[in-house]
Amino acid sequence: MAIIVPLGAMWQRSLLPDSYDMAAMGYPDYGGGPGAGLPHGHAEGTPVTDLIDDPDRPPDVSETLTARAEGEVYTVNGTSPGPTIRATVGDMVEVTLINANVPDGATLHWHGMEVPNAMDGVAGVTQDAVLPGERFVYRFLADHAGTYWYHSHQISHEQVLRGLFGAIVVEPATVDAGVQDLVAVLHTYASGPQLNADSGTTTVAAQPGTPFRVRVINTDNGITPVWVTGTTYEVLAVDGYDITGPTPVDGLRFDVPAGGRVDLAITVPPGGARVDFAGATTLVLGEDPVDGAQMLSPKTAVDLLSYGTPADPGLDVSNADRHFTYRIGRRPGFLDGRPGLWWTINGHLYPDVPMFVVAEGDVVVFRIENTSGDPHPMHLHGHHGLVVSRNDETSTGSPWWTDSLEVGPGETFEVAFRADNPGLWMDHCHNLPHAVQGLVSHLMYAGVRSSFRVGGGGPHNQPE
Repeated sequence: MAIIVPLGAMWQRSLLPDSYDMAAMGYPDYGGGPGAGLPHGHAEGTPVTDLIDDPDRPPDVSETLTARAEGEVYTVNGTSPGPTIRATVGDMVEVTLINANVPDGATLHWHGMEVPNAMDGVAGVTQDAVLPGERFVYRFLADHAGTYWYHSHQISHEQVLRGLFGAIVVEPATVDAGVQDLVAVLHTYASGPQLNADSGTTTVAAQPGTPFRVRVINTDNGITPVWVTGTTYEVLAVDGYDITGPTPVDGLRFDVPAGGRVDLAITVPPGGARVDFAGATTLVLGEDPVDGAQMLSPKTAVDLLSYGTPADPGLDVSNADRHFTYRIGRRPGFLDGRPGLWWTINGHLYPDVPMFVVAEGDVVVFRIENTSGDPHPMHLHGHHGLVVSRNDETSTGSPWWTDSLEVGPGETFEVAFRADNPGLWMDHCHNLPHAVQGLVSHLMYAGVRSSFRVGGGGPHNQPE
């Protein structure tokens, strides 16, 4: 009885209700800032549905994306990846999602884009899942140039794996017409790894001296090494944010975290250039400099902690308003009544995890500690974080802004941002099965209240 009774109580506490408000889950963590008197899950404040961009402005870019189940594969407008959406900084983008027949419903999350909260595309958090035969219109301002992607955030661990995603590129107002822009979407389907839906080698015709911007997007659940043979390359941007003072890289790989993006500058030499991606997919620009030989990944990777030139990031972290700890661990217990070995946040199992509460305008520092023994690509919606340090070593290179940060076993990162995008935002591991297993929390702005529920009848919202 001494064993059974406590286990029974743990099992009971782990059970999730059929329907629940994500804003009221867990316990509030104010990070040492004001707010202790703020009721958790409060019913007053601005509803998530009101957090939108200018509703009366006509769109500059208008797209319709139709999600469809085709056997074991999901497509967007008949393909996977779906169409690449292109916009220019300052454009109002309007995308209509139509669910043709995806049985569990679908959404579109704009990964890495700091859209208003009501447009974030997370079922049960910022909208209801779009059921078969229904549609939803997303509207947001493309206010920052960069490489991003969209994907479903309804049962995301299944729908992304099976193909419900695509790329979105926001170009600067002035584009160098001489540079060839190439999107490289990496995904591992049931049939194996593919580059832009092609397996093996993809060859792009190019004359020597042609400059390329290769926008690499990793849509998988794990890290993807990328390396170049035949010439050097520069790291132009990471997760949509430019690197200051990029320098030539020779003989090093670049590790792209799950959900992450990197823009590489490559100028084709007389013998051609080749870009290899772990998973046996290859991009050849012009001629193949090694004539199809198998290439091994370099042993050393580019270290963004010291790459590039220091610059003012425009964020003073020396006197932050809130300091949070996000400690990732693992222990046995119950998750919604299921026994197992589950991920923990600050020692707690989902749903008894922290709700990180901030106020608009706060400078926030997160200390992310990984004691779980596995790597975790961490993704905070609606914001980019500035990497301040890794393992207490201060960043000395270009300001490193990221929205998809690989936190390896035993690693500790300090990441800072300004709370300037009100809402209720997911903060989770982008190894999506890990999120299903409890590695998910939220960032909540004071003065905001939720508008949706996870679970329930009608649209059975299941964000992960």
